[in-house]
Amino acid sequence: MKMRVNNSQLLFLSRQETSGNFQKEGTLRVGRQERDLRERFCRLRGNLLFILKTQGGKLEEVLLLERCEVMKLPDDERRLAVVFISCDPAVFLESSSSAECASWLAVLRDANTDTLRRRIAHLRTVISTHTAAHISRGEEDLEDCAGEGGVESAAKVSPLDMSFECRVVVAVAASRVKVQVCVIDTHTHTVRKHSCCEIVEGPDDSVFLTSVRFRGDYPLYHHSRINVTFHHQEEPTTHTTRSFLGFTSFSVRDLLRSKEPHISLSLRMIDGVSEAGEVKVSRLQMEGETPPEHECPAVCDRLHSSVHDKENSPMMRAVLCAQVCKVYRFLTEDQRWLLVREQMSETPLSFSLPKQLLSTLIRSHTSRIQEVKELGDLSPHWDGLRHDVINHCNHLIGCYQETLAELDKLSASSCFKSSSSKSDKHLQFVPTNLHSQRMEVTGPNSPGVWYEVITFGAPAHHHQAFKHGGLKRLLSKHTNNRDGSVSYSQDESSRARELLASVAQLQPLVFGLAEELLAVSLELNAAQLQQVLDSLTQQTEQFVHALKDELVKSALLAIHSQRSASDNNSHVHSNGLLCDNTLRQQASPGQQDASRRDAEEYVEEEWDRAWANVAMSLNCIHAMGDRLQGREHRHQEMTSSEEQEATGDTNCQNTASSSSSSSSSWQEQLLPLVVTLRDCVREAAGKARAAMTFVVLQGAVAASVAQGPEHIVQRRHAVFSQALSAVVCGFMLKLFGGLEDPDFLLQLHSVGVLVQFEGLLSTYGDEVGMLEDMEVGVADLSTVAFTVSEAKSEQADDLLPTLSGAWGSLVVEVPLPPETFESLPQEVKDGRLIRVHPVLFNIGINQQQSLAERFGDSSLQERVNQQSCERLRVYCNTLTDTLPHTAGIQSLSDLLSSLDRSVQTKKRKNVEVLWIAATVCRRVNGVRLTSCKSAKDRTAMSVTLEQCLLLRERHTLSPRHFSAALDCMRRFRLSWGQMLGCYPQPGSPVCGLDPEERPAGLQSSGIPSGSAPKAPRRHVYPVALLLVSSHLLVLWLILSVVILLAKYP
Repeated sequence: MKMRVNNSQLLFLSRQETSGNFQKEGTLRVGRQERDLRERFCRLRGNLLFILKTQGGKLEEVLLLERCEVMKLPDDERRLAVVFISCDPAVFLESSSSAECASWLAVLRDANTDTLRRRIAHLRTVISTHTAAHISRGEEDLEDCAGEGGVESAAKVSPLDMSFECRVVVAVAASRVKVQVCVIDTHTHTVRKHSCCEIVEGPDDSVFLTSVRFRGDYPLYHHSRINVTFHHQEEPTTHTTRSFLGFTSFSVRDLLRSKEPHISLSLRMIDGVSEAGEVKVSRLQMEGETPPEHECPAVCDRLHSSVHDKENSPMMRAVLCAQVCKVYRFLTEDQRWLLVREQMSETPLSFSLPKQLLSTLIRSHTSRIQEVKELGDLSPHWDGLRHDVINHCNHLIGCYQETLAELDKLSASSCFKSSSSKSDKHLQFVPTNLHSQRMEVTGPNSPGVWYEVITFGAPAHHHQAFKHGGLKRLLSKHTNNRDGSVSYSQDESSRARELLASVAQLQPLVFGLAEELLAVSLELNAAQLQQVLDSLTQQTEQFVHALKDELVKSALLAIHSQRSASDNNSHVHSNGLLCDNTLRQQASPGQQDASRRDAEEYVEEEWDRAWANVAMSLNCIHAMGDRLQGREHRHQEMTSSEEQEATGDTNCQNTASSSSSSSSSWQEQLLPLVVTLRDCVREAAGKARAAMTFVVLQGAVAASVAQGPEHIVQRRHAVFSQALSAVVCGFMLKLFGGLEDPDFLLQLHSVGVLVQFEGLLSTYGDEVGMLEDMEVGVADLSTVAFTVSEAKSEQADDLLPTLSGAWGSLVVEVPLPPETFESLPQEVKDGRLIRVHPVLFNIGINQQQSLAERFGDSSLQERVNQQSCERLRVYCNTLTDTLPHTAGIQSLSDLLSSLDRSVQTKKRKNVEVLWIAATVCRRVNGVRLTSCKSAKDRTAMSVTLEQCLLLRERHTLSPRHFSAALDCMRRFRLSWGQMLGCYPQPGSPVCGLDPEERPAGLQSSGIPSGSAPKAPRRHVYPVALLLVSSHLLVLWLILSVVILLAKYP
């Protein structure tokens, strides 16, 4: 088996000085072929077989005895063969005697990893059997010593928070100390690795502090023992990655029964005897300056109860997964303890919602193809347009089916997309680095308060890149190239399809009754003739009522307008649609208005004439029926001139002459009238069918081809999918947290929910395209609505949100457990839609933004902020007018005025805009989302700064501890990111922020310059590549000068 090794370490392991550590050594003949064996000196250490040329000579080969089988050759008692499962060539070993061969066979088999695993499994089985019998025999003893803690051992003690204060003899850097915590179950004799965390803070180089939390579902009992090991992380350049500092262990029962606030333990070396320092273990409790002894457990139990209820509820488990938690204690201004619990979680919505959206889009495009295929024969021009719609939809369906199939191949537990995969073609619908950042703050005299922010990479299509800009620019170019075609909404298209169905149903009924009327006339039965005539009248009136719709008239006007705009050689097909669409030269505005009025009058007259013809034809049939039945009553309301204008012919006069002849039969007299009625109905139905076909086709075009080329539509859907997943996650967390707030629930169904996106993208380079993508994606969210439903059960799958509707009218259904659903207001339970009001505020804060402000253009950012400010004011005004007594909205006008001034102020990196917008969002119970390119460095700095500012402004965090708290949170944010794969490992550049270019908000917060990760100052380009072309060399020089000018103005 080939593997990467460290040659120096292997040589050290094979030295003669360490021969006492070898299981066996000796001379063997070794080779890959049975006939080509050479004498070598072999040493076995662990599962490594060292093969040297001579004793103490050069190391030739090392065999890893793993996934292999050691066997004796049947034809030779002195030979062995090591056969690898990986099909690597076997290694043959030949000893000097059969006894020596048997000895080597035994030790090699024992060293084989597979053999060791089998032995370990066997020993575990024996231990489990012995332990089960022991526990069974001791159950009665445990019951007898209940007073001594026997019963309490079986009860869980989690959730439990504890802190460790370690004082070591050797001074080491706090940033490189790691703590490994393991839990030992003394009943089952099992060991569980709990966590590996960094040191929170160190007052000096010999004292370190950290804390550990055991969640409510963790199997921690009174009889459990906790083992804590301290390691020192060495520099990456050294060979030894860790050095042992010491370990200690203690019983959970001893910690909980201790009357002191902490227990003191000795930090021992690996020999278990030598002491390396001292460890103080404390159970985290909320306390004031001098709290009574009985109040501390009550406060701590209140914290644990709230955490347990919120996190372990079925709703939270359905939305959040892979949670990482950290607990801090900070001093307030009055020297009381402030307990801060920070939690970062992934969410299964990262993949479930994109899959649902892809399925919805596939169904919508498939339905659209079916709709246009059912339109029947069309003119060549519109038939070509129909083919364009079908090809457009088929292309998108193929791409989306391929993407959905790739997503389905991923593990069912996948709930995270790292930034390294943001350019993956099949993951463009999945948001990057989507996390929920939740902070619970518990004070001495206040319950836990939660603050939530959703962080994710800016919604953008990284696979298509940004060479030609983002969505805003691409859609603008496409809109400018489009002609002024008529478009119809989805509701109008649905209405048109209903009218087409009515035409297809009612027209055959009218024709069938007309034929039946002629057949009955042969029988000369007046009663039966009158009955059929009444049915014909009823169906004809229903036909007229169904098709006399304003949508038909407006569509006919649009068709006539296009016909008027075409050349003289263009003509209208039998279905009313144009074959050609060549425009004439543009007329003056006055002429256009006059021609438009004439067209409206002409279309209205033609449409009214068609229905008048139908009515008059039916009246003539009624008149003929009365004559044939010998009735005296005749209709005299209309004059002969009116009859001529309505019918356009002399049908009634022919009827009069025909009826005067007594020798003619009933059928001969009714036949011309029935034919006229059928022609009039066919004409009206043809006009209505042509108009509704026009509407359906134009609606299909507006929803497909008119949206732009396929790559633009895919980009828009992918960006929307990323933003939608983040918003749904934030809304569900906000809803779960406000279920007991009646004002919040009233606000949801009365006004809607505000969704505030905080962007940290620069307006320079590729991030301009990202911001353009994000702007369109956020705007598309205004068409989304939420609704709340009752879940079937409390299973996680039944509590996941579902997506319905079509593009432009999507509805996200959020299920709640039955008991929770019953407590909601009746309006919410009835399914009233909760509208989304999205706003986007962006302020670039990195070095690229400095270049954009000095040498580029930041108008995009200014426009986005200005438009969002206006939309935010509209939402706040609506909220104030609708719910004037809602708490916290009285000061909105002042905040909005400050936001207006900040947006209008020409100030570099004006992060005050973000802070005021976030304050307004929290004041109106909105959803907060923060994004940068990959939701790593800039996002982490923004979230931690906001959290510390909240602690200072709302929870009186001591100003002296502000910088320490910020530095602490940022250091652990980095460690979390490295653990989850979001951030680079130590030694790599962390942040694109220049300490000299920190935003004003950071400088004014008292943050030391060393608290933010520093950007590398290297501006070294691959000179070897640049020397290939003199033009590239010149470009490199220009870029270097620009960067130097930007950094040193």
